[in-house]
Amino acid sequence: MPKQGLKVLLLFDIPYTPPKETDYKKFMIGDEWKDERDVARALTKLGHEVAAFGIHNDIKPLIAYLEKHRPDVIFNQCESFAENRENESNLAGLLELLNIPYTGATPDALSICKDKGLSKKILSFHDIKVPEFVVVPVDDIAMLQHSKISFPAICKPVGLDSSEGISAASLVSNLKDCIGRVKFIHKHFECDAIVEEYIDGRELYVGLLGSDKIKVLPPQELFFKKLPSKKPKMLTFTAKWNDTYRKKYGIDSGFAKNIDAKLQARLKKDCEVIFKSLKLKGYARVDLRLNKQNEPVIIEVNPNPSIKKIDDFATAAKRAGLSYGELLEEIIDLAMAS
Repeated sequence: MPKQGLKVLLLFDIPYTPPKETDYKKFMIGDEWKDERDVARALTKLGHEVAAFGIHNDIKPLIAYLEKHRPDVIFNQCESFAENRENESNLAGLLELLNIPYTGATPDALSICKDKGLSKKILSFHDIKVPEFVVVPVDDIAMLQHSKISFPAICKPVGLDSSEGISAASLVSNLKDCIGRVKFIHKHFECDAIVEEYIDGRELYVGLLGSDKIKVLPPQELFFKKLPSKKPKMLTFTAKWNDTYRKKYGIDSGFAKNIDAKLQARLKKDCEVIFKSLKLKGYARVDLRLNKQNEPVIIEVNPNPSIKKIDDFATAAKRAGLSYGELLEEIIDLAMAS
């Protein structure tokens, strides 16, 4: 475990240019900054010296800060630069070039997992079950006419996270509706679309922690407790972020029960392959659904998932015997050992 008294820089992105000499800790007061607040408080309680730095669209202030106040390790919670998530891997690359230990995934892993089509191709090569899918480039909508995708299917932006671009209209039952939704994604999100087979089954989240050796955490499950039986179980943008909607339909997550030994062994085996084949490091979360044969079908893989104290990753770690503080210490330990 890391020694107490480390100089830890908590690095995160903000949606506007900050004023000079900003006290970034003020960003940890509101609900929007729960991840950063929880990490800062826990690490401070553990005896570390925690500083915070927010970044928007100018890299020079960060470099100047690091030259003057070089930390022992950076707790990297950046998801974008200049409000562009495509730059997430570039920020990790900068930290690599500065030769400062940082938590979480490498630039390679962030780039691979950001591309839902590419990551699925890699997993398929390693015999990991993924939904049948096709990536539809912005300039090639006609390729859908010749694809072998079966319906129902889900249409979503190929490189966005947090259910962005997913709504009730994303679930399509025929080619005509599929083409219409893909055109919508191309126009409104200005990116390629991915169309993938809809798996109507339990949705599980499996946390992974490690580097060479991987710890597979107990699976969490997404619940739709009050959803009408005819309504599809989909984590749309509204279902993920609208508290009123979530309360209305009883949408929540918790410990996944009734996972038999065979399925548990399969999850462990698959997750170990996923972690290595996608070049993951530190911590990650695998999102999957169980098909009619009770087999895990990988929907997507999330490097550096939300690390709030009440979120699925920390909850699963606690069930595995790691307190929140111990979890953060292990993440830092992994960063400094690499």
